[in-house]
Amino acid sequence: MKDESKDGQGKNRRAIVLVVDGCGIGAAPDHADFGDSGECNSLANCARELGGLALPNLAKLGLGNIAPVAGVAPVAKPTGMFGRLQEESNGKDTQTGHWEMMGIISPTAFPMFYDGFPPEVIDRFIAETGCKGILCNKPASGTVILDELGDEHRRTGFPIVYTSGDSVFQVATHVDTVPLATLYQWCEIARKILDGPYRVGRVIARPFNGESGSYKRLSGDRHDYAVPPPAKTFLDNALDSGLGVFGIGKIEDIFVGNGLSHAKHTGTNVEGLELTLKAINGDIDLNSVQISSTRPDRMGLIFTNLVDTDSLYGHRRDVKGYGHALEEIDQWLGRIIAAMQPEDLLLISSDHGNDPTAPGTDHTREFVPLVGYSPSLVSADIGIRHGFADIAGSLSSWLNIGWTGAGQSFIPAALTPAN
Repeated sequence: MKDESKDGQGKNRRAIVLVVDGCGIGAAPDHADFGDSGECNSLANCARELGGLALPNLAKLGLGNIAPVAGVAPVAKPTGMFGRLQEESNGKDTQTGHWEMMGIISPTAFPMFYDGFPPEVIDRFIAETGCKGILCNKPASGTVILDELGDEHRRTGFPIVYTSGDSVFQVATHVDTVPLATLYQWCEIARKILDGPYRVGRVIARPFNGESGSYKRLSGDRHDYAVPPPAKTFLDNALDSGLGVFGIGKIEDIFVGNGLSHAKHTGTNVEGLELTLKAINGDIDLNSVQISSTRPDRMGLIFTNLVDTDSLYGHRRDVKGYGHALEEIDQWLGRIIAAMQPEDLLLISSDHGNDPTAPGTDHTREFVPLVGYSPSLVSADIGIRHGFADIAGSLSSWLNIGWTGAGQSFIPAALTPAN
């Protein structure tokens, strides 16, 4: 079959990008600069601790051909593209990783607050929100801090303000103590305060419910107030070209709505995977998820973030949960591949590592895996690619959309469509 994307044909091409959040595949060469061990390896270490992972669909595509992963053997004839991506940006956080995938290299890291936020930030937050006081103000696990301070928060009404190994200002409140609308308003105020040297990547609203000893975060009501990308991303180019771009999960928050025609937040990986499958099959009422006044000709790019591996299991160093989440994704992947049309391209990668066996609760500076598939393409070993932005370059090539930002295509001319 001839590659028809350059001569006006192939106009029905679509791309699906699945981000398995916090899923690295070995320490990056500059791991020490980010305080990480040369032994960090989210996938392999998790698999080793569990005695192997059952990922048959990813194995068929070539995941086991990238690097040794217990239970995921290399295959003689992979059906997909496979390789590793090395991050170029100065950071190992969610925004930096996603922005680089879409063609933006970030040379300056977001500020971190390992000792909590300074008085000039906290005092202003208290004054402008009228909350009268705050609890915590230190790096903390989002679940542990609820056990420690949830009761006091409900007694005083003071929000729990904390950070982590990421550049975030997180505000946790019980829904029966502080209404959701108030929590969101407080976070909007915090976003305006946190500028200049205090410009954290994200302010995160962390509502929770439940009773003492059994508090539970409400992932579906979480909301991120992020710094917008510093320049146009490939998403903007796709939307400007008339292509619909559907962000699933926290994609809308990460890009602050830029470059998206449609978006839907999700509370779990299963919800995100189910929504992705429905989008592929055209089973979604697009009017119900439209966020842009732009009327795209068709839905051409589906961009999904699957966060459970990071937020629920990676940061909590829950190896068993992390492995289960990977196997759950693999099970859904079989259904997604079966639903794909000949002119669909699927790319599966990650935004950073989060080794569930590493000390601490921080992200880890790692290579990330890249596995790709299309019914119209033959398999290929793409090796090590320098920059997550090669995802943007490859999407540009596949969708025939002009792109002048960072990133080169890993779909070379020699990789001809299969008959």
